[in-house]
Amino acid sequence: MGARAVGLLVLLGAMMVIGRREVVVVEAATWCIARSGASEKTLQTALDYACGAGADCLPIQASGLCYLPNTLPAHASYAFDSYYQRSKAAPGSCDFAGAATVTITDPSYGSCTFPSSQSTAGGSAANTPSTNTPTNTSMNAPPLPGIGGLSPPGLGTSVPNYDSSGASPLLSLLLSTCICFLLLLHWIT
Repeated sequence: MGARAVGLLVLLGAMMVIGRREVVVVEAATWCIARSGASEKTLQTALDYACGAGADCLPIQASGLCYLPNTLPAHASYAFDSYYQRSKAAPGSCDFAGAATVTITDPSYGSCTFPSSQSTAGGSAANTPSTNTPTNTSMNAPPLPGIGGLSPPGLGTSVPNYDSSGASPLLSLLLSTCICFLLLLHWIT
């Protein structure tokens, strides 16, 4: 048997091992935070919306564990994440007209713990409307019909934002399989 045929058998054996290997996909926790560069008006409107649409905004009240730092991006991030987690991290629930983005980096700090799942967020945004709006908000807007409660009123809709830095483990398996297939094609010809 020639060297080319032996190489081909080794490659086919490797592909069979890769193909039969059990792949376990572990979903990483995700959080929804304020997008850097979002305008103050957009953040405030989105914060008001999130608190009025079911986010737990008590922790960002003056007596809450997440009040400090008392900044609009910090308060909006907590409210956005609470709404996102209560919505079971549904696609589009971390958009807020482009004011928010999904991240795989835990934004918790000090004694302020951001929820990382629906169970740690307590309840669901769809079933638990909240009237705990922060004291610095100017309006408490309910979800608009047809929008699904995912964008603040007056800001329209936009394409959901995702932080793609946590690529799927299946991607590397797919890439290695493609490389092996290309090598196989090269050896055959």
